[in-house]
Amino acid sequence: MKRSGFYLSFVAEDFLSRTAALKVGQCAAQLIRPGDISLVVADTISRLKILSLVTICRRNSFVSATMASKASLRPIVISGPSGTGKSTLLKRLFAEYPDSFGFSVSHTTRKPRPGEEDGVAYHFVDRPTFEKLIQEKAFLENAEFSGNYYGTSIKAVEDVGTHGKTCILDIDMQGVISVKKTALNARFLFLAPPSLEILRTRLEGRGTESPESVKKRMDQAEKEMAFAETGAHDKIIVNDDLENAYNDLISFVFEEK
Repeated sequence: MKRSGFYLSFVAEDFLSRTAALKVGQCAAQLIRPGDISLVVADTISRLKILSLVTICRRNSFVSATMASKASLRPIVISGPSGTGKSTLLKRLFAEYPDSFGFSVSHTTRKPRPGEEDGVAYHFVDRPTFEKLIQEKAFLENAEFSGNYYGTSIKAVEDVGTHGKTCILDIDMQGVISVKKTALNARFLFLAPPSLEILRTRLEGRGTESPESVKKRMDQAEKEMAFAETGAHDKIIVNDDLENAYNDLISFVFEEK
Protein backbone atom coordinates (compact mmCIF):
# COMPACT_ATOMS: atom_id res chain seq x y z
CA MET A 1 0.00 0.00 0.00
CA LYS A 2 1.43 3.38 -0.99
CA ARG A 3 1.92 6.12 1.60
CA SER A 4 -0.92 8.63 1.36
CA GLY A 5 1.15 11.58 0.14
CA PHE A 6 2.99 9.66 -2.56
CA TYR A 7 -0.22 7.96 -3.71
CA LEU A 8 -1.94 11.32 -3.96
CA SER A 9 0.92 12.95 -5.85
CA PHE A 10 0.77 10.11 -8.38
CA VAL A 11 -2.97 10.58 -8.88
CA ALA A 12 -2.65 14.36 -9.06
CA GLU A 13 0.51 14.66 -11.12
CA ASP A 14 -1.26 16.24 -14.11
CA PHE A 15 -2.69 19.20 -12.23
CA LEU A 16 -1.02 19.52 -8.83
CA SER A 17 2.60 20.08 -7.88
CA ARG A 18 4.33 17.26 -6.06
CA THR A 19 4.96 19.48 -3.02
CA ALA A 20 1.31 20.48 -2.78
CA ALA A 21 0.22 16.88 -3.32
CA LEU A 22 2.38 15.73 -0.45
CA LYS A 23 0.90 18.41 1.78
CA VAL A 24 -2.62 17.35 0.90
CA GLY A 25 -1.69 13.70 1.43
CA GLN A 26 -0.17 14.42 4.82
CA CYS A 27 -3.24 16.38 5.88
CA ALA A 28 -5.60 13.65 4.71
CA ALA A 29 -3.55 10.96 6.43
CA GLN A 30 -3.82 12.94 9.66
CA LEU A 31 -7.57 13.36 9.05
CA ILE A 32 -7.37 17.15 8.96
CA ARG A 33 -10.73 18.70 8.10
CA PRO A 34 -11.29 19.49 4.39
CA GLY A 35 -11.73 23.16 5.35
CA ASP A 36 -8.19 23.21 6.73
CA ILE A 37 -6.80 21.47 3.68
CA SER A 38 -8.11 24.19 1.39
CA LEU A 39 -5.88 26.66 3.22
CA VAL A 40 -2.78 24.56 2.52
CA VAL A 41 -2.98 24.57 -1.25
CA ALA A 42 -5.71 27.08 -2.04
CA ASP A 43 -3.49 28.85 -4.56
CA THR A 44 -2.56 25.66 -6.36
CA ILE A 45 -5.75 23.78 -7.08
CA SER A 46 -9.48 24.26 -6.91
CA ARG A 47 -11.30 23.26 -3.74
CA LEU A 48 -13.36 20.73 -5.67
CA LYS A 49 -10.28 18.88 -6.87
CA ILE A 50 -8.76 19.00 -3.39
CA LEU A 51 -11.83 17.37 -1.87
CA SER A 52 -11.86 14.74 -4.61
CA LEU A 53 -8.24 13.88 -3.92
CA VAL A 54 -8.80 13.86 -0.18
CA THR A 55 -11.61 11.36 -0.65
CA ILE A 56 -9.21 9.06 -2.50
CA CYS A 57 -6.50 9.56 0.09
CA ARG A 58 -8.78 9.08 3.06
CA ARG A 59 -10.08 5.80 1.63
CA ASN A 60 -6.56 4.47 1.16
CA SER A 61 -5.53 5.70 4.60
CA PHE A 62 -8.56 3.94 6.07
CA VAL A 63 -7.74 0.73 4.24
CA SER A 64 -4.12 0.89 5.40
CA ALA A 65 -5.17 1.44 8.99
CA THR A 66 -7.67 -1.40 8.79
CA MET A 67 -5.11 -3.79 7.40
CA ALA A 68 -2.48 -2.66 9.90
CA SER A 69 -4.84 -3.43 12.76
CA LYS A 70 -5.42 -6.91 11.32
CA ALA A 71 -9.06 -6.56 10.36
CA SER A 72 -11.15 -9.67 10.49
CA LEU A 73 -10.26 -12.33 7.93
CA ARG A 74 -13.75 -13.80 8.05
CA PRO A 75 -14.62 -15.15 4.58
CA ILE A 76 -17.04 -13.06 2.54
CA VAL A 77 -19.76 -14.75 0.50
CA ILE A 78 -21.02 -12.71 -2.42
CA SER A 79 -24.13 -13.79 -4.28
CA GLY A 80 -26.69 -12.33 -6.62
CA PRO A 81 -28.40 -13.00 -9.94
CA SER A 82 -26.38 -13.30 -13.12
CA GLY A 83 -26.13 -9.87 -14.72
CA THR A 84 -25.86 -7.80 -11.54
CA GLY A 85 -22.18 -6.99 -12.08
CA LYS A 86 -20.51 -9.33 -9.57
CA SER A 87 -17.64 -10.22 -11.91
CA THR A 88 -16.97 -6.58 -12.82
CA LEU A 89 -16.88 -5.45 -9.19
CA LEU A 90 -14.76 -8.36 -7.99
CA LYS A 91 -12.29 -7.97 -10.85
CA ARG A 92 -11.77 -4.35 -9.82
CA LEU A 93 -11.48 -5.27 -6.14
CA PHE A 94 -8.81 -7.91 -6.78
CA ALA A 95 -6.89 -5.58 -9.08
CA GLU A 96 -6.86 -2.77 -6.52
CA TYR A 97 -6.18 -4.92 -3.44
CA PRO A 98 -4.33 -8.05 -4.64
CA ASP A 99 -2.70 -8.62 -1.24
CA SER A 100 -5.92 -8.34 0.74
CA PHE A 101 -8.32 -10.75 -0.94
CA GLY A 102 -8.20 -14.15 -2.59
CA PHE A 103 -10.41 -16.77 -4.19
CA SER A 104 -10.41 -20.31 -2.86
CA VAL A 105 -9.16 -23.07 -5.19
CA SER A 106 -12.03 -25.44 -5.97
CA HIS A 107 -11.90 -29.21 -6.35
CA THR A 108 -12.97 -30.99 -9.53
CA THR A 109 -12.93 -34.47 -11.00
CA ARG A 110 -12.47 -33.30 -14.56
CA LYS A 111 -9.09 -33.68 -16.25
CA PRO A 112 -6.71 -30.70 -16.33
CA ARG A 113 -6.70 -28.66 -19.52
CA PRO A 114 -3.44 -27.59 -21.17
CA GLY A 115 -1.71 -25.02 -18.98
CA GLU A 116 -3.77 -25.75 -15.88
CA GLU A 117 -1.71 -26.44 -12.75
CA ASP A 118 -2.95 -28.62 -9.90
CA GLY A 119 -3.54 -26.51 -6.81
CA VAL A 120 -3.69 -23.31 -8.84
CA ALA A 121 -6.52 -23.67 -11.37
CA TYR A 122 -8.19 -26.46 -9.39
CA HIS A 123 -7.43 -29.25 -7.01
CA PHE A 124 -7.74 -32.12 -9.49
CA VAL A 125 -8.90 -35.35 -7.84
CA ASP A 126 -10.49 -38.60 -8.96
CA ARG A 127 -14.15 -39.39 -8.40
CA PRO A 128 -13.69 -41.74 -5.40
CA THR A 129 -11.62 -39.10 -3.63
CA PHE A 130 -14.21 -36.42 -4.27
CA GLU A 131 -17.05 -38.64 -3.06
CA LYS A 132 -15.06 -39.46 0.06
CA LEU A 133 -14.71 -35.73 0.74
CA ILE A 134 -18.47 -35.34 0.33
CA GLN A 135 -19.04 -38.08 2.91
CA GLU A 136 -16.60 -36.35 5.25
CA LYS A 137 -18.58 -33.10 4.82
CA ALA A 138 -15.43 -31.37 3.64
CA PHE A 139 -17.24 -29.16 1.13
CA LEU A 140 -19.04 -25.91 1.72
CA GLU A 141 -20.93 -26.55 -1.48
CA ASN A 142 -20.61 -28.95 -4.38
CA ALA A 143 -22.43 -29.87 -7.57
CA GLU A 144 -22.10 -32.08 -10.63
CA PHE A 145 -21.95 -30.66 -14.16
CA SER A 146 -21.50 -32.63 -17.36
CA GLY A 147 -20.44 -35.74 -15.51
CA ASN A 148 -17.83 -34.00 -13.34
CA TYR A 149 -17.93 -32.89 -9.73
CA TYR A 150 -17.02 -29.36 -8.65
CA GLY A 151 -16.85 -28.14 -5.07
CA THR A 152 -15.48 -25.57 -2.64
CA SER A 153 -13.83 -27.14 0.39
CA ILE A 154 -13.67 -25.62 3.83
CA LYS A 155 -9.90 -26.16 3.84
CA ALA A 156 -9.48 -24.25 0.57
CA VAL A 157 -11.18 -21.26 2.13
CA GLU A 158 -9.10 -21.51 5.29
CA ASP A 159 -5.91 -21.75 3.19
CA VAL A 160 -6.59 -18.28 1.79
CA GLY A 161 -6.75 -16.96 5.35
CA THR A 162 -3.41 -18.53 6.26
CA HIS A 163 -1.83 -16.23 3.69
CA GLY A 164 -3.27 -13.20 5.44
CA LYS A 165 -6.01 -12.66 2.88
CA THR A 166 -9.77 -12.54 3.18
CA CYS A 167 -11.35 -15.30 1.12
CA ILE A 168 -14.16 -14.23 -1.18
CA LEU A 169 -16.68 -16.78 -2.40
CA ASP A 170 -18.88 -16.06 -5.40
CA ILE A 171 -21.64 -18.65 -5.05
CA ASP A 172 -25.35 -19.04 -5.70
CA MET A 173 -28.31 -19.19 -3.33
CA GLN A 174 -27.89 -22.90 -2.59
CA GLY A 175 -24.24 -22.27 -1.82
CA VAL A 176 -25.22 -19.53 0.64
CA ILE A 177 -27.59 -21.92 2.38
CA SER A 178 -24.87 -24.56 2.57
CA VAL A 179 -22.26 -22.15 3.96
CA LYS A 180 -24.68 -20.99 6.65
CA LYS A 181 -24.85 -24.56 7.93
CA THR A 182 -21.09 -24.66 8.51
CA ALA A 183 -18.85 -23.20 11.22
CA LEU A 184 -17.09 -20.97 8.68
CA ASN A 185 -18.46 -17.79 10.30
CA ALA A 186 -18.67 -16.02 6.96
CA ARG A 187 -20.16 -12.64 6.14
CA PHE A 188 -22.81 -12.45 3.43
CA LEU A 189 -23.33 -9.82 0.74
CA PHE A 190 -26.08 -9.81 -1.86
CA LEU A 191 -25.74 -7.81 -5.07
CA ALA A 192 -29.13 -6.90 -6.49
CA PRO A 193 -30.23 -5.26 -9.76
CA PRO A 194 -32.32 -2.06 -9.62
CA SER A 195 -35.26 -4.14 -10.84
CA LEU A 196 -35.99 -7.41 -12.59
CA GLU A 197 -36.93 -5.47 -15.72
CA ILE A 198 -33.52 -3.80 -15.83
CA LEU A 199 -31.84 -7.14 -15.17
CA ARG A 200 -33.65 -8.66 -18.16
CA THR A 201 -32.47 -5.76 -20.32
CA ARG A 202 -28.89 -6.31 -19.20
CA LEU A 203 -29.02 -10.03 -19.94
CA GLU A 204 -30.55 -9.50 -23.37
CA GLY A 205 -28.01 -6.77 -24.07
CA ARG A 206 -25.11 -9.18 -23.65
CA GLY A 207 -25.91 -10.68 -27.02
CA THR A 208 -24.74 -14.08 -25.78
CA GLU A 209 -27.92 -15.35 -24.16
CA SER A 210 -30.63 -17.25 -25.98
CA PRO A 211 -34.28 -16.52 -25.10
CA GLU A 212 -34.35 -19.83 -23.22
CA SER A 213 -31.21 -18.90 -21.29
CA VAL A 214 -32.59 -15.49 -20.39
CA LYS A 215 -35.80 -17.07 -19.11
CA LYS A 216 -33.86 -19.58 -17.03
CA ARG A 217 -31.70 -16.87 -15.51
CA MET A 218 -34.69 -14.64 -14.80
CA ASP A 219 -36.54 -17.49 -13.07
CA GLN A 220 -33.48 -18.06 -10.89
CA ALA A 221 -33.14 -14.32 -10.26
CA GLU A 222 -36.68 -14.16 -8.90
CA LYS A 223 -35.87 -16.96 -6.46
CA GLU A 224 -32.64 -15.30 -5.34
CA MET A 225 -34.31 -11.91 -4.89
CA ALA A 226 -37.03 -13.52 -2.77
CA PHE A 227 -34.37 -15.30 -0.72
CA ALA A 228 -32.53 -12.02 -0.12
CA GLU A 229 -35.72 -10.49 1.25
CA THR A 230 -35.67 -13.05 4.09
CA GLY A 231 -32.72 -11.28 5.68
CA ALA A 232 -30.23 -14.03 4.90
CA HIS A 233 -27.46 -11.53 4.08
CA ASP A 234 -25.55 -9.01 6.18
CA LYS A 235 -25.84 -6.38 3.46
CA ILE A 236 -27.65 -5.86 0.17
CA ILE A 237 -26.11 -3.58 -2.46
CA VAL A 238 -28.32 -2.43 -5.32
CA ASN A 239 -26.13 -1.95 -8.38
CA ASP A 240 -27.88 0.97 -10.05
CA ASP A 241 -24.58 2.83 -10.41
CA LEU A 242 -21.30 0.93 -10.79
CA GLU A 243 -19.13 3.48 -8.94
CA ASN A 244 -21.53 3.73 -6.01
CA ALA A 245 -21.84 -0.04 -5.87
CA TYR A 246 -18.06 -0.42 -5.79
CA ASN A 247 -17.73 2.13 -2.99
CA ASP A 248 -20.39 0.24 -1.03
CA LEU A 249 -18.49 -3.00 -1.67
CA ILE A 250 -15.25 -1.45 -0.41
CA SER A 251 -16.99 -0.23 2.74
CA PHE A 252 -18.39 -3.69 3.41
CA VAL A 253 -15.28 -5.80 2.76
CA PHE A 254 -13.07 -3.57 4.93
CA GLU A 255 -15.64 -3.25 7.68
CA GLU A 256 -14.27 -5.02 10.75
CA LYS A 257 -16.74 -7.45 12.26
